Amino acid sequence: MEDTLSSQARQIALAALEGETRYDGSPFITHADGVASIVTGEIGLPDACAAAVYLHEATREHPDVDISSFPKDVRMMVDGLNKISTIKPKDTRLEADNYKKLIVQYSTDPRVSVIKIADRLEVMRKLSIFPKLSRDQKLLETMMLYMPIAHQLGLYKINSELGDIYFSYAEPEQYRAITNKLKATEKDRERLTREFIEPLKIKLSQAGINYKLKIRTKSAWSIWRKMQVQKVPFEGVYDVFAIRFIIDCPEDPATEKDLCWKVYSYVTEEYEPDTKRLRDWISTPRPSGYESLHITVKNRQGCYLEVQIRTRRMDDMAENGPAAHWAYKGIKGEQSTTKWLLSVRDALEHPLSANPEDLPAPPDKEIFVFTPTGELRILPAGASVLDFAFNIHSGLGARCTGGRVNGKAVQLKEKLKTGDTVEIQTRKDQKPNRDWLNWVVTSKARSKIKLELDADERKRAAEGRELLERRLRNWKLEFPDGMQTEYMKAHKYSSVLAFMAAIASGEVDINDIKAYIQEKAVKETEVQQEHIVKEKIQGYTGDGEDILVLNAKDVKGLDYKMAACCNPVFGDDVFGFVTRSAGIKIHRISCPNASRLIERYPYRIQKVVWQETASAGSFLVSLAITADKENSVMSSIMDVAGQFRVSVRSMSVNENHRNGTYEILLRLLVPSNLELDKVISQVGALKQVVKVKRL
Repeated sequence: MEDTLSSQARQIALAALEGETRYDGSPFITHADGVASIVTGEIGLPDACAAAVYLHEATREHPDVDISSFPKDVRMMVDGLNKISTIKPKDTRLEADNYKKLIVQYSTDPRVSVIKIADRLEVMRKLSIFPKLSRDQKLLETMMLYMPIAHQLGLYKINSELGDIYFSYAEPEQYRAITNKLKATEKDRERLTREFIEPLKIKLSQAGINYKLKIRTKSAWSIWRKMQVQKVPFEGVYDVFAIRFIIDCPEDPATEKDLCWKVYSYVTEEYEPDTKRLRDWISTPRPSGYESLHITVKNRQGCYLEVQIRTRRMDDMAENGPAAHWAYKGIKGEQSTTKWLLSVRDALEHPLSANPEDLPAPPDKEIFVFTPTGELRILPAGASVLDFAFNIHSGLGARCTGGRVNGKAVQLKEKLKTGDTVEIQTRKDQKPNRDWLNWVVTSKARSKIKLELDADERKRAAEGRELLERRLRNWKLEFPDGMQTEYMKAHKYSSVLAFMAAIASGEVDINDIKAYIQEKAVKETEVQQEHIVKEKIQGYTGDGEDILVLNAKDVKGLDYKMAACCNPVFGDDVFGFVTRSAGIKIHRISCPNASRLIERYPYRIQKVVWQETASAGSFLVSLAITADKENSVMSSIMDVAGQFRVSVRSMSVNENHRNGTYEILLRLLVPSNLELDKVISQVGALKQVVKVKRL
């Protein structure tokens, strides 16, 4: 006997499994023999995969068995199979997607997934030897977990056989009824096939087309499922069987396509086709690589027959599995996982050249980790020990100080990977801090950490409020709610809680609040003085001839000039002041000099009004703008100015290093205060602008 890898591995398995038996008393090595036979004889994987089967059985319960002399790819497959064997299907709650993802995570070499299906097939073929409880569990696992994976891997024959075995145990009476009907109608199918091909023989022969005819009969399980979905009896299933042309020709795409369409034309010339049921998967193969022409025709007796046309290469691909990807049957799967599993096709088609290290990595959107008791927990990729702790229990997460991963002590920010067994360590006085938010990726952990931090923040907020109130009493100052809201907005505090906590921590200097209150008091005094001036001006009546009507066109005229100290514009509340040498100067009522002029020189005050509509004149005005230090703020301000009838004369920018802001002086020419108010409003609404003030 040739000394192959598998024969060497079998000798190791024989020694490791000596004395172990199956439920029927047969040596346990017969299970490994059966799986190896399916792997190499039925699926067509290389000898290295059979070696992996034997070494897996040898090391699964005996990890001390030395397999270091075997090639790296064999040892990688063994490692994957051993990890998969630790999965308890009940941990996945029999959810096929979770189980599939977990198997994929462990299958560094995609052939591991195929070997696992072969293992399950051998078990199902020997299902009768298992006790009822174990048998029922394996039936459920097979239907919900292994069959979907087999279908995804394109192992069509194996999937059908698994389905039939499941059906024979789960619904024995229905299984017998369908299989008996298939046997009873076998002669009819053979007769229909003979009658179908008879008129085509001469045409195909004259065209030099070599072919083999095959009858493809649906499995009992597939027929039963269609009966249930369509709610029809056995006789109502439309495609119990199909007649398949398998064309023998060179493996050249153009030649294969041409011959398939020729056979199609001969069939549709002889029989009436149902063009609505034409499926052209030769011009456009399925994403799985499946290639075939499917057409439904009606024979002379009025019976509808499904006809499939493909070449020998296409048939081998479809029958042996690599092209029969589960998307062909419309089963939904996660896109990244499906794409990765398609690499199995290449490993099956080129078993000698496929290098596992060159294959794409399994999808990493999720990881599967275990508690010390073996309970499965599914977390997003990048999850840490801290995420795991919060996933178990919020209290455990809040007191977490670290953990042990696979027996090794690690920090709480340690990232986990699939297969890790994690034990959490805690301490009673441990409390979350804000850094924890950088170490977690799950929403549950993030929200629980924030709750804990909020509780601590509420405590500090109470301390901050008490400190502020005590200082305000000492200073004999008031900080009303409206003023507090303005201050918080200017310093980007969205809640009173965060603001008071910042006072307690020293992040907000109480002396800055004091300065702010005092500055607001000065401004309020100025506003009050402005009202007093306005009232005095309005109270000045004269004899009716002292009202000066201002026309914007005459701003540069000899009669009056706009005061440089306050730069009035059309529409402002203004008054005139008669100077000794420069004529009348027009001041805004809010001018800083207004109060002094009215008090000291009441006899020089001239009441003035603007004409009813603005003329084509323009007025120079200055705006002081405080904004965040963002380079985009200048262009944003210019964009606003460009929307209105104003002209920018100059812009100067200085940095306020203490406050971390830009102090901008903007000089504009405006036609009226109405247009100016629009500019001020829109500039003030910019998200980068803290405040805007007319000088």
